Amino acid sequence: MGSASSMLTQYDIEEVQQHCHHLFSQQEIVSLYQRFCQLDRNAKGFISADEFLSVPEFAMNPLSQRLLKMVDGLNFKDFVAFLSAFSVKASVLQKVELIFKVYDSDCNGKVSFNDILEVLRDLSGTFMSDEQREKVLTQVFKDAGYTKESYFVLDDFIKVFGSSGIKMEVEVPVD
Repeated sequence: MGSASSMLTQYDIEEVQQHCHHLFSQQEIVSLYQRFCQLDRNAKGFISADEFLSVPEFAMNPLSQRLLKMVDGLNFKDFVAFLSAFSVKASVLQKVELIFKVYDSDCNGKVSFNDILEVLRDLSGTFMSDEQREKVLTQVFKDAGYTKESYFVLDDFIKVFGSSGIKMEVEVPVD
């Protein structure tokens, strides 16, 4: 599984479906495999950061550098598992877990003021100065009863985003 010249067997498809909690149909997994093979230009069985950046929508995403840390070197099964959070069928919890990972760039299980400030910098670009970003975020923290020294864990994100009805959906074209 993974090189462009190989084909997915029924067993492979079912194994990937199980790995991604059945969030994609068998047809969608086949389509994802075809896309994976297109991205895996050297047929190594995994996709490198450069190969991910060849997708214009990914390269243009202001959070692409953070996402690259999460996706660099993914094999097909893990590629599908990563995309699962974007499935229409994914639970809010699965989506919030992905959002948390985007913010927790040092993978310590906590999101700090500085982690959020970095994401805000990525999202706002030159639209805001560092001073403006810090001032706004400090006020948001203060209004919510937090300080700059506060940390957020996954449960905090679940409380905040869990009932928000967030939409993170990607359609998998099935030929």
